[in-house]
Amino acid sequence: MFEPLTWTLVALSLIAMVFAIVLAVRDQRINWTLLGILAMVEAGLLTQVVIGIAQLAETSRDVSGPFFVGYLIGSLLILPLGVLWALAEKSRWGAGALAVACLVIPVLELRMYEIWTA
Repeated sequence: MFEPLTWTLVALSLIAMVFAIVLAVRDQRINWTLLGILAMVEAGLLTQVVIGIAQLAETSRDVSGPFFVGYLIGSLLILPLGVLWALAEKSRWGAGALAVACLVIPVLELRMYEIWTA
């Protein structure tokens, strides 16, 4: 697992979460700036999937492969679902739902890091 990418994804998703909370408090819908940050996070998650699976295939560590790959793939699905929900919801709760989705990413990242280093 490439640690700098993990911590970058955690930081970017927390920044996106704060941005979404600010939009929700101001009763605004999500905007292109937030979508750009989320696109960077999603690109990083896709990169992490490729690197993670490649490193899992080469490692001699005792890593739970199904759990690790499940977390990798699950992390890819969270943000697109959150964005779809935020775009469908016309009220402030769309941004609120996206903030929750952005909070899930650091939790998944930390769990993957724990699985990898166990």
